[in-house]
Order: sequence, then structure tokens, then C-alpha cells
Amino acid sequence: MLRSLAFALTLIVFLGGCLKESQRKCSYDECAYKAPASEIQAVKDYLAAHNITATEHCSGLFYRVENPGTGTRPNGCSYVLANYKGMLTNGYVFDESRPGGVPFEMNGVIPGWTNGLQQVKAGGRIHLYIPPSLGYGSAANGDIPAYSILIFEVDLLGVE
Repeated sequence: MLRSLAFALTLIVFLGGCLKESQRKCSYDECAYKAPASEIQAVKDYLAAHNITATEHCSGLFYRVENPGTGTRPNGCSYVLANYKGMLTNGYVFDESRPGGVPFEMNGVIPGWTNGLQQVKAGGRIHLYIPPSLGYGSAANGDIPAYSILIFEVDLLGVE
């Protein structure tokens, strides 16, 4: 009897791990971490200097929705397909996707992306203004200096 119960519990745990991500509950909390006030102010200053109106997210990220999309809205655990262009505040383009998009897992990218892309649905377009701590923080990353504000133009092509 105990052997059967142990086998049944093991089978349930194993099969539960085989569920698709969309069938599992996502436990990502986009407001769990907030950028420091100084970084948020630096993004506000950049936006004001460039006459950009953007919405402040609970994390300190700023975003501007150009097209909200009509498809599925991603969560922090979704797989998505996106076209994007990443820039520094001086206009330098440090990365850009190829036509057709790049697939990625939302919980495997910088928090600014994970939080920002949840603000649109598939088919949407969004501009993200990411404080350093929601990007790469104190670590330089290729052509991106440490403590950089990151700007992304993102077309969310698909959500799984």
C-alpha cells in the first residue's frame, strides 16, 4: 500500500513537471524590485529633455505603448518572439534583431524587458526606458557601459 502511494506521488510530481509553461501558474512578481530613486530620476530627466511622455511602471521602468496589440499578453514566464532595437541615451545602437524576430524566455532576460513586455499583447509595439538596475546595473556588457539607461523599441510578434 505504501509502495503504491509513493509510486503515485512520484508519478504526479513527474507528470506535473511535463506541463506546458502556459498550463503552470507563473509566480513572477513584476513589482518585487524597484529601481533606486536616483536612477528613476535620471530616466525622468532623459524623457523630459527629449520631450517624451512615458508611463512609469511600479518597478521604475518607463514605457510608451505605440500599439497595444490584439493577441495574447505575456506573463513573466512566457516564451515570446520579438523584433527589437536597443540603444543608449546618446543614440548608439548596441543591438538589433534580424527580421523575423528573436525567440526568448521572459524570465531569462533583463528585468526591464520582462516587466515592459507584459504591458502589450502580441502584435504590439512598445518603447522601453530602462533604469540601470533593471538592465545590466554595475556590469558593463559588450558595448554597454556600466550604469547605462537602456532604450528599446520592441515589436512583440508572438507569445507562447
